[in-house]
Amino acid sequence: MNTQKNILALHSTVAKHSTLAMDIDIATTLGFDALEIYGGKLEAYLAAGYSELELKALLKDVPVTGIGYLRDIERQGAERDDLLKEAERLFQLANRVGAKGVQVLTGPINVQAVIDYQQQGRSAHYSGLLGLGEAEQYALTAKNLAVLADMAKQYGVLLYLEALSWTPLNTLDHQLQLIDRTDRDNVKMVIDYWHCFTSGVKPQDIARMNKDLIYGVHVCDSLPFEGGIPNEEVLRDVPTGSGTLNLLEWTSAVRATGYEGWWSCELFCKKQQQQNSYEVAKDLKTLLTRLVGL
Repeated sequence: MNTQKNILALHSTVAKHSTLAMDIDIATTLGFDALEIYGGKLEAYLAAGYSELELKALLKDVPVTGIGYLRDIERQGAERDDLLKEAERLFQLANRVGAKGVQVLTGPINVQAVIDYQQQGRSAHYSGLLGLGEAEQYALTAKNLAVLADMAKQYGVLLYLEALSWTPLNTLDHQLQLIDRTDRDNVKMVIDYWHCFTSGVKPQDIARMNKDLIYGVHVCDSLPFEGGIPNEEVLRDVPTGSGTLNLLEWTSAVRATGYEGWWSCELFCKKQQQQNSYEVAKDLKTLLTRLVGL
């Protein structure tokens, strides 16, 4: 896996309602190179009574690009204590299953908090650093990210940052600034086409990136977006390849950097998540193969 170029990874969201064992079977049956696993599926396996050793054995022949996700990385106060506990657990799991990375997300993860804040300046939901100036948002988020990176390093894991497009520090420049300020060699980012598109990032912005900062790519689609606060649940409810994004243009932009790492399709299409997951995954693998030019 370490030397293979352009790895195609099955993302857990493709078969959202299946078990970890089914994800593994889908990936191996269809010839995916690796898995990108939702941490909840790992926890569900363990919660059912299996041991971490059994979990490790289950995944021993399956390369894992990463597991997700650690949310709201800017948390402060008592919530920051929760963040560090959640991080420790995820890093332990990543180390146990041989995952190279853990996905970390800017917050607030709940888009309703952002909508509330815009409308009335406050929210009953976790609001993160909403209302603070950008300088303070940068400083607090980067400080947390550095602590998380140091923790992750102890487990041989890197962090891959994904800025949610409805959160304050959501653009490509914001993320590159955060990585720069964090100043840790085990912090990179994932290029997610939907989050890029809905935060105003263009393919040509991606093409100018340093490829060494890109850890992975989420190939995904969107319904038309006219601006405002993007609602993921609505805008991503579309089969990948049937939406408004020019997937070849976005993929070509990533390739222009010289990047040759892993690619996966996150899936938020509710209809497809109720279909035969083998068929859906097979179609996505065909799409990825064509886009990446394998």
